[in-house]
Amino acid sequence: MIPKHPCPRLTLLRLGFVLAVSGAAIGPVQAAVQQIPTPESFFGFEMGADRKLARWDKLVEYYNLLGERSPRLEVVNMGPTTMGHPFLVLYLSSPENLARLDELKRINATLSDPRGVPQSEIERAISEGKAVIVQSMCLHSTEVASGQMAAELTYDLVTRTDDEVMRILDNTIAIMIPCFNPDGEVMVVDWYNETLGTEYEGVGPPSLYHKYIGHDNNRDAFMTNTVESQYGAEIIFREWVPQAYVDHHQMGAYGARIYVPPYAEPVRPSADPLVWREMSWYGAHIAYKEEEAGKAGVVNAAIYSGWGHFGFHWITPFHNIAGMLTESASARLATPLFLHPDQLQGSRRGLPEYEEQTSFPNPWPGGWWRVRDIVEMQKIAAIATLDMAARNRETVLRNAYLKASRQTERGATGKPAAFVIPAEQHDPLTAQKMVNKLLGQGIEVHQAARDFTHEGRVYGAGTFVVSMAQPKMGVIRWLLGRTFYPDNSYTRNRDGSPIRPYDMSTDNMAEFMGVRVDPVDEAVETTLAKVYDLIEPAGRVALGRFGYVLDGRLNDSFEAVNLLLAANVRVRRVDRPAGSGLRPGDFLVEAGAPNETVADVARETGVDFAALDTEATAGSRPVTQLRIGMYQRYYGGNMDEGWTRWLLEDFSFPYTTLMDAEITGGDLSDDYDVIILPDDGLARMTGERSGGGGPGDDAPTYPEEYRSGFGQQGVDALEAFVENGGTLVTFAQAGALPIEKFGLPVRNVREGLSSMEFWSPGSTLRVNIDNTHPLAYGMPEQGLVTFLGNNQVYQIVATPRNERAERIVTFVDRDVLQSGWLLGEDVITNKAAMVSVEHGRGRVVLIGFRAQHRAQTHGTFKLLFNTLLGGADRGAGLAFD
Repeated sequence: MIPKHPCPRLTLLRLGFVLAVSGAAIGPVQAAVQQIPTPESFFGFEMGADRKLARWDKLVEYYNLLGERSPRLEVVNMGPTTMGHPFLVLYLSSPENLARLDELKRINATLSDPRGVPQSEIERAISEGKAVIVQSMCLHSTEVASGQMAAELTYDLVTRTDDEVMRILDNTIAIMIPCFNPDGEVMVVDWYNETLGTEYEGVGPPSLYHKYIGHDNNRDAFMTNTVESQYGAEIIFREWVPQAYVDHHQMGAYGARIYVPPYAEPVRPSADPLVWREMSWYGAHIAYKEEEAGKAGVVNAAIYSGWGHFGFHWITPFHNIAGMLTESASARLATPLFLHPDQLQGSRRGLPEYEEQTSFPNPWPGGWWRVRDIVEMQKIAAIATLDMAARNRETVLRNAYLKASRQTERGATGKPAAFVIPAEQHDPLTAQKMVNKLLGQGIEVHQAARDFTHEGRVYGAGTFVVSMAQPKMGVIRWLLGRTFYPDNSYTRNRDGSPIRPYDMSTDNMAEFMGVRVDPVDEAVETTLAKVYDLIEPAGRVALGRFGYVLDGRLNDSFEAVNLLLAANVRVRRVDRPAGSGLRPGDFLVEAGAPNETVADVARETGVDFAALDTEATAGSRPVTQLRIGMYQRYYGGNMDEGWTRWLLEDFSFPYTTLMDAEITGGDLSDDYDVIILPDDGLARMTGERSGGGGPGDDAPTYPEEYRSGFGQQGVDALEAFVENGGTLVTFAQAGALPIEKFGLPVRNVREGLSSMEFWSPGSTLRVNIDNTHPLAYGMPEQGLVTFLGNNQVYQIVATPRNERAERIVTFVDRDVLQSGWLLGEDVITNKAAMVSVEHGRGRVVLIGFRAQHRAQTHGTFKLLFNTLLGGADRGAGLAFD
């Protein structure tokens, strides 16, 4: 069995750490007089010094030392990261505040959800509470400055005694996540030191700077797949719900020196207006403090739109938190970069020219740019945010109350009034996972104990109800409600061409996960019980005369099968139910399976082992474990490949990573049955061109051992693998390789079209699914696919052997868009989104979209899983003997 990545289920109540402050620490100056080393004396260099980076293990040592010696700091280790490093959260405030941290947390909870609280208690909470501000650093580990800045900021807050810092300590709880991605920080620092002094100094790491997901970790806030996201969500969405949140980042090198709030247009609606005003309020103070300190190149209300992906700083406004972002111009990791004046550029959002304007009154003239410059500007921004909250503590706290109460009122009086998640689902276990993700956002969910009827629909016992009459109605609206991205002058260029959204045009959790959710206009009137704890289903076991049946519609049945196969338990798959009450794709488990193994698998996966009382051997075939290989490259790594690894491990599929040498090194069919090409450009895979560094960088990007591309030799090896009976699975643009290089009779109808002719930047689109085909076993007849800008749409080219190509998933004939943004619907109506094409004795499965996108699209996981457990041929799957 493959060990899972460490993603523990965090308790929905308070984490089990104790924030203890000893009496000695609170004593009059005793701890303060202990020697607290400066960052420079501890690390041997100033934070942000040229060509110097502090590594996470030393930073942890420094924070722990400061925590021991300062009564102003509590250091909490939330637990291990994906790769086992400590994930720290720092609490900075006055010793008196830290001594009553639990009390202040309860006060904060009252203001963030004031339902049912008397006004007198609200006023007392505003009077006695402290403003809670969370700031995070080093989420994207190649953006190295903030992880260094955090150490200097912490030192300043535990040692300075001036009015500004004392006011901050007295009036705020400053919570810091000093490194959101410790694993990546270690990778980047080690890589930088390895290349220091070589021609490759300053080039980003050759692989993903997280074990699985790299830059995409900022896209995980609403689904919280990784343990790091779970830790952050526990602090920001549940434990504290701060009044403001700032995520410190870096951007490209050739524009403004730092972007500060507010965002540019368009904004995503349904947040309380005070949130947007607060962002402008904080941002103006940050920009003022930057100018006051003599810093040039500060821009606000530009570059980053208010409608972005649901990462931490873009989802927080809907939690009634002023969720903000700073983005500083990058150097070359820790190496300085020189910029000429004519190299500096504006942005199509809010800064059309690199010239003075009201939100950019002091353009930076060019010259040397260093990490130290970034550290200084980020620290100004971080302290300015705390200073604003400290100076206006009561206003900040009253606004927290107003935002929560007004959003609750909007939810109570608006439509829909609630979202109902019926107990009857195509995949009930995935629906329960979705409910857990809602609970992880701090959303209130109720469950019905018995059947009820509402607005003409009958709902069964166990149905969940999510009322909009709660403070986080804005989060609910976007995670569960249909979404249409704005199409207006803010989202179009002057020539009418669409401007790409910042990542996705929808983040609808229910649509991604394939869960039915019904919006209802009236509040649900039935007996409901609040759900307090995560749902952890334990599958039921009932042995039948001929063994057990596993529902093939459940994603988790595939994990159960993998665990059973690893334990040498025989499993069959139904092809022809023949009136037995079974469905095509259901799994049959032998009656002789060890009781303990069956019980363990049912408990771990939540899958029911139902009694099989009908002889079904004739309509089923044995399942065997396929040998799976997946291509991985360098040049910064491929996030889609990393997410696919994450998903395979999460569902216990064994696989092997294939680098270029493995692709070109021999007969692939000797070792593999299925090879996966994750979403990637053809040139990136073959090495026809490899990309480079910044503008004008003609030097080789990476050392020879870190250059990728399997060339024509690899193309030939992959084609031979298929011709010899193997299955090649491609996602999205990776389909170009077999289409172009193998000469498949398939055309990508999107190829060559402009964005004015076709446009779908991260949308959910409606499809028909041939679930009688083994590649779509367990899928519904209609569904949704998540479609990104570089995805493909297929038309079968006419040949004398048209039967060798099969359409598995096709777009509907009209009204294709479910959520997001779609232009040029006619281009794809009735065209294929997934096809299977025979080639030699094998097959190429072209999945034109990311069926496994960021491990979020549970509704289409089975389209991948079916290729890995057989079913490539009607009536004779590759996994069947």
